[in-house]
Amino acid sequence: MDIERLIGVLSLPAKVRLLTGAGMWALPALPEIGLRRLVMSDGPIGVRGEQWSSADPSIALPSPSALAATWDVALVRRAGRLLAQEARRKGVHVLLAPTINIHRSPLGGRHFECFSEDPLLTGEIGAAYVEGVQDGGVAATPKHFVANDSETDRFTVDVVVGEQALREIYLAPFERVVRAGAWGVMAAYNSVGGTTMTEHAGLLNGVLKGEWGFDGFVVSDWTAARSTDAPALGGLDVVMPGPYGPWGEELVAAVREGRVPEEVVDDKVRRVLRLAERVGALDGPPPPAPPDRIAPPDPPDPPNPPDPHDPPNPPDPHDPPNPPDPHDPPDAPGPLDPPNPSDRIDGRALAREVAARSFTLLRNEGGLLPLRGIRSVALIGSAAAEPRAMGGGSAQVFPDGVVSPLEGLRRRGGADVRHAVGTDPRVRLAPLAAPATAVFLDAGGGTLAEHPLRTAEARWVGDLPPGLDGSRLAAVELRTTLVPEVSGLHHLSISGAGTFTLSVDGHTVLDETIAVPGGDPAAALLAPAERRIVVELTAGAPAALAVRHATSAFRGMGFIAFSLGHAGPSADDDTLIAEAAGIAAGADVAVVVAATTPEVESEGADRASLALPGRQDELIFRVAEANPRTIVVLNTGSPVEMPWLDRVAGVLLTWFPGQEGGDALADVLSGDAEPGGRLPTTWPARMADVPVLDVTPVDGELRYDEGTAVGHRAWERAGTAPAFWFGHGLGYTTWSYDEVAVLRTDGGGSVTVALTNTGGRAGREVVQVYLSRPAAPGRDRAWRGPRLAAFDVVTAEAGTTVLTTMTLPERAFQEWTEEGWRTIPGDHVLEIGRSVADRPLKATLTVTV
Repeated sequence: MDIERLIGVLSLPAKVRLLTGAGMWALPALPEIGLRRLVMSDGPIGVRGEQWSSADPSIALPSPSALAATWDVALVRRAGRLLAQEARRKGVHVLLAPTINIHRSPLGGRHFECFSEDPLLTGEIGAAYVEGVQDGGVAATPKHFVANDSETDRFTVDVVVGEQALREIYLAPFERVVRAGAWGVMAAYNSVGGTTMTEHAGLLNGVLKGEWGFDGFVVSDWTAARSTDAPALGGLDVVMPGPYGPWGEELVAAVREGRVPEEVVDDKVRRVLRLAERVGALDGPPPPAPPDRIAPPDPPDPPNPPDPHDPPNPPDPHDPPNPPDPHDPPDAPGPLDPPNPSDRIDGRALAREVAARSFTLLRNEGGLLPLRGIRSVALIGSAAAEPRAMGGGSAQVFPDGVVSPLEGLRRRGGADVRHAVGTDPRVRLAPLAAPATAVFLDAGGGTLAEHPLRTAEARWVGDLPPGLDGSRLAAVELRTTLVPEVSGLHHLSISGAGTFTLSVDGHTVLDETIAVPGGDPAAALLAPAERRIVVELTAGAPAALAVRHATSAFRGMGFIAFSLGHAGPSADDDTLIAEAAGIAAGADVAVVVAATTPEVESEGADRASLALPGRQDELIFRVAEANPRTIVVLNTGSPVEMPWLDRVAGVLLTWFPGQEGGDALADVLSGDAEPGGRLPTTWPARMADVPVLDVTPVDGELRYDEGTAVGHRAWERAGTAPAFWFGHGLGYTTWSYDEVAVLRTDGGGSVTVALTNTGGRAGREVVQVYLSRPAAPGRDRAWRGPRLAAFDVVTAEAGTTVLTTMTLPERAFQEWTEEGWRTIPGDHVLEIGRSVADRPLKATLTVTV
């Protein structure tokens, strides 16, 4: 495709129109040049599509911290291909993922959405993810560039970080994914060194596009672009969402007045068209160029907000087009159906495989796992029946269903599984898990449209359902039926912001306006307020429930985000904990599933504590006291304190395991699958021990004074031992590390390791290579090492020896200086083993300059 010719036929207003969203999730079509809508969607564990709704389910993979725990780039690449398949099915061209920020502090609220504390592991897993997605013809968009490693004041915080740490820790994984060929990058909200990232010419133009040669497009995080000239000159290419924002007519004026050169705009258009060509949204050949350059109609002035009492205005011909009719041919490329249908990826099977591979066995006293000859299991915890499949915020997708630990263990059979809640730490009621219908109403109560939902949760953020006349929208009513399993007092709740009424069997039981928490509009989506009522219901008697929410659309866009929660009658925690301990005492083994809550791990807020929420620690102590054969399953996306660690026989970390977590758990507990995970980040024993903890800005600044001493390097410098070191994880067999050989090459080096499966069953091992730099005057041990230099996954049958050869990149022997990257001469010590704390093999590689 002759992109330069296409740019040449576009007028300046047409070019600028292409650089701002036509709505919440898409760039506009330009039929004049054969360009179709470019549709974007959040990830990273699935593809939500343009509808933030359960009406169109998505495969839900395990969380990114779980993906990194596999240490398996081939498996992650397969996961990326599945996501591309899902994107094509949903008409999505651009996946807004992966998140490759760093686990700098365990208090980071979005920790689950990032891969690791280590830049090399983050970069390699991120590169595999990008390659897998783009193998399917869908663009990956690594985010959030750069130093967006925490959530507190994320829109305004200025990160102050030294150049060496910025290069070696925070930019390094972005550099790796760019070298892997990423077609997009998302600029973050935060500032670095006093300049907001959407305007940071030094990092966007200088490093990303200049030094690294990035030829893709740079998109703003949603609403992150706040001015006209600075982002245009600073390297930002696309402003989202739209159609209103700081560009449009303002950018056209900036070019005509000479503040922004037109060739700068041309470069942005070139990058968007290149993206469109890569994802199949640029049809060709275009029609012959007309004599005059193509110009769109002059955009209208932004209207005043509509008065709900005024009759609707007739459609404005300049308005952005209505959402496409579902019966029209799709804008996106066709579904990713290979010629041989048998090659299509089974999403559920892969989600189950990834989950089991990510599960990380932290403790296994007496070889209790895998379970053998077990006749009865006490399965305890509210998360055993209602697990956290994913973290909160923009990472949320709506799977077709979630397999709970209770369902998975009972489905597998072989033992009597008795469940006890023990305690429920959740602050908000979970949405009622029953089919519901969203009914869109006009001002007179007439029905405009109806849409089925899988649960009692209504979400349309930006684009409304196709075919809905948003100009007539006055309310949304969520209707469902609850059939109580037990009689008594049931709790119902509304979570959201705005004016709501709740009725039960036609009787209004709640009529209230719920304010946005703290005045932050994002909180209405990420951490909505909740109102509860108690109603008496009879077992088996259907109750018709309806929640009406007054709302309206502006220029065809809406913000609808509310849910109807439910909880049945329940005893108090003291009674529930005592009941759980009693059930545990009578079982062969007790399995306690402990989880964080959406208030603890979600986009939009950092954590205040590493303790498990509620009374879960107390529950674990009581169960372990009743049954010493207790296994704790941690359903968390990031580290938690474990004060009961030495009281339990086993600890299995399942992260946020995605939709198939319950079946994967049954596979691992039974021994049908091995827990393949290794920690991608260090787990502390106590929050007080964490050497890099603070995520709260002071006077608008968050200082990264620790420099490159992040993760296990910070623990090494502090001289404090965590509960579990980076890289730790147990399997169901044993390994001996036998021999190592190293070789220096022009491009770095290589290391070959021989190891033997010395156990009684086939197994999987993650071989980790750590490099320690030569001693240097004035350098502390955090600078010298050890640091991850290479890794590989090997499998072997019992008694079998395997060889693996790993490449050591030149960057492993370098540091960033004022003059740029410098190779460090001297003897570099390589240590190979199972974790940063277990390195039985050693070799030396001498580097000369």
